Amino acid sequence: MNQVNLKVKVGKKYAIYLPKKVIVKLGIKEGDILLLDIDENNNLILKRIEKIHRKSKYWSKITPEEVEKAGEKISRKILE
Repeated sequence: MNQVNLKVKVGKKYAIYLPKKVIVKLGIKEGDILLLDIDENNNLILKRIEKIHRKSKYWSKITPEEVEKAGEKISRKILE
């Protein structure tokens, strides 16, 4: 496995922007979900999660965008 070590800068609202090299290597697209872990040594680990394609209908009428908005609201309250 080729290890990639790159520096990234934390932006406004603590956003971390992934370099194009990483996006291309992992096949990340806008809207993909990534899992962020912190190990026992306080290392940040970012993992790509494979999308699960559903054949059944959703049981809720809430959209993914509404879920994202609610999550951001909760995160802001936690950081206050």
